[in-house]
Amino acid sequence: MDAFSTLIRTASHELHDQANSATFMSDMLSGRLGVDAYARYTEQLWFVYRALEEGADALAGDPAAGPFILPELMRTAALEQDLAHLRGPGWRAGLRPLPATTAYAERVTHCARTWPGGYVAHHYTRYLGDLSGGQIVRDAAEKAWGFPRKGDGVRFYVFDLIPNPAAFKRDYRELLDTVDADDLEKRRIVDECKHAFTLNTEIFRELGQEFTPISA
Repeated sequence: MDAFSTLIRTASHELHDQANSATFMSDMLSGRLGVDAYARYTEQLWFVYRALEEGADALAGDPAAGPFILPELMRTAALEQDLAHLRGPGWRAGLRPLPATTAYAERVTHCARTWPGGYVAHHYTRYLGDLSGGQIVRDAAEKAWGFPRKGDGVRFYVFDLIPNPAAFKRDYRELLDTVDADDLEKRRIVDECKHAFTLNTEIFRELGQEFTPISA
């Protein structure tokens, strides 16, 4: 039987590709959207990561989720720095979650409170994505809007406490392989991972309705 980390990666591969190829993301990465679209996207991330990280402390002692509560991954503070740069010191007053963002954050909160395995699914989907494809977003944002390299505006994508992302991702996958769950629970976690990608794609869809490519 395949390792759990392999199972969860291959089972969600198609949905992962769909999320990454969403029209909004393609337009943003290619520079066809203005910086306001990037700022709006960053706002949505804040709601999702606040839900992830507000639920973390209560899960620290859980046998399934506890090993994944790693302070070097936490992103909320970095998002708040980016939003202060993008929106100014009063950024909180203008925060507005999309309906899809609300649904996503509520699902994360529900899992954090009632189902540690489901929380692991969302944790994996978000943080390993940040360490991998998120770096493509950082690079594109720096080029498109002139943010300083790994500075204000893109701090969300900069993991100062992880000097070797490749080694960290390898260790993380080893954690997945030893997750405290039976086969049925692992299948449920895989399904929740798929659901997380669907929720993320829905955010992209709604963002795409708000912003028109500059070249259009």
